[in-house]
Amino acid sequence: MALAAIVGVYIGKYAGRSQALRILPNSGREMYLSGSTDKMQMILNLIRSEYVDNVGLDTLVESLIPSVLENLDPHSVYIPAKDFERVNSDLKSDFGGVGIQFSVSDDTVNVVSVVAGGPSSLLGVMPGDKIIKVDGKSFVGDTITNDLVMHTLRGEVGSSVDIAVKRGDMTLDFSIIRGVIPMTSVDVSYMLDSEIGYMRIDRFAEKTYEEMLKGIAKLKADGCSTLIVDLRGNSGGLLDVVIKMCNEFLAAGELIVYTEGAHQRREEARANGLGTCQQLGVAVLIDEYSASASEIFAGAIQDNDRGIVVGRRSFGKGLVQTQLPLGDNSAVRLTIARYHTPSGRCIQRPYDEGTASYYDELFHRYESGELFEADSVKFDESQMFATKNGRTVFGGGGIMPDFFVPRDTAKASDYLYRMRAKGVIYKYALEYADKHRSKLSSMSIDELISYLKMTDMMPGLMNYASSKGVKQSVLSDGEYQIVNNEVKAYIGRNIKDNEAFYPIFNERDRAILKAMDEIRK
Repeated sequence: MALAAIVGVYIGKYAGRSQALRILPNSGREMYLSGSTDKMQMILNLIRSEYVDNVGLDTLVESLIPSVLENLDPHSVYIPAKDFERVNSDLKSDFGGVGIQFSVSDDTVNVVSVVAGGPSSLLGVMPGDKIIKVDGKSFVGDTITNDLVMHTLRGEVGSSVDIAVKRGDMTLDFSIIRGVIPMTSVDVSYMLDSEIGYMRIDRFAEKTYEEMLKGIAKLKADGCSTLIVDLRGNSGGLLDVVIKMCNEFLAAGELIVYTEGAHQRREEARANGLGTCQQLGVAVLIDEYSASASEIFAGAIQDNDRGIVVGRRSFGKGLVQTQLPLGDNSAVRLTIARYHTPSGRCIQRPYDEGTASYYDELFHRYESGELFEADSVKFDESQMFATKNGRTVFGGGGIMPDFFVPRDTAKASDYLYRMRAKGVIYKYALEYADKHRSKLSSMSIDELISYLKMTDMMPGLMNYASSKGVKQSVLSDGEYQIVNNEVKAYIGRNIKDNEAFYPIFNERDRAILKAMDEIRK
């Protein structure tokens, strides 16, 4: 046995040497490559020891990892340490900041609203203030972007930031200690009529489930018997959160979703029968930007024949990622499984032609007419499945709604196009809100909404547009009503945030009107 071991060592040594790769013969150095050698590490070692210039391998690796992951699927991604906090902040429900909502208009940061009880509110910062300095430096100009404002004003809880604001003719200075600022994911919940409630969910974050329950409790107290859940534009979020949310609507034992992968055994999530919304009617709104967790929610409702789905075909992301830390505050989000709706559908779109082509597919939907005509949607006949009651549904490319609502096909007039291009609609709303803030702020939300609905904003807007170089012309009746409604909604948001914005803005929303019509039927 000892002899065999010694012979084995020598065989390995000289067999390896027979594959020796001599580098720079004049140096006399040799490097060995055996079948078990990590090629990637081998190449990096070669670059470190032999490359013509000195290369920072850390920088090389940082650029290499994304390229490797990109060849797997479009949703496996590398998160560099410098981006880690920003990328993950979307899944959190709070952050360190000063407690304001803002908009950047005419190179100036305008305070749109102030978080009640937040650091800015306690010091007297008010909606309508214009931030002109931060930490003693000018904070106006064409270099000011939304990202820059967030990066500057957010920070560690307990740290301070000094700002100067313009309020009318006055300049006021504030030294603000950053605090914990809640970040909600349920934008709004309110009654559309005496029986139908509406809830808009922006993403599936840590506290979205709790926010949903609070919103539903409020709606039930107002007489809600059917809920419209608006997931349009919702790109997804946390899997465990959407499972808990689905559980509230489904009966005991009903399948919510299951996941499965080459290295992941099948795992099912089923309703436990304790949901508080089992007697509540439900309709789900989706569009081409509803993805991942949004599609799980819509698929669970549709496949269990629990409610209706209204809108346009969803994005088509059926891959599950897990986030793996790499030790230097960077991380990898790696796809580990596919999720399947209760009928067995995997709604993931094909991605074998590369990431660019994968995301361009949304543009192709526009070109093909799919966003305007339900008949333009092409289904894969090999991906046919059945809902709980036997209705046919298709996999392989998003959730197709039960009731299709096309995008608006009306072509905007040149006059409306020029108004939008100049940004005058939003700017006028902001100036109107500032001018009448004292009066409007004293109203309740319902009083404000009623007041705005009865007021024609168009004459003032059109005169304002003229002063900004947009030559006055004629709007069609439809355009007149759309823009008039839009201005009112923006004014409402500037005074009472989303609680006033959505009830006005949604009045002419065709998907909501379609859902309400089908619910009544």
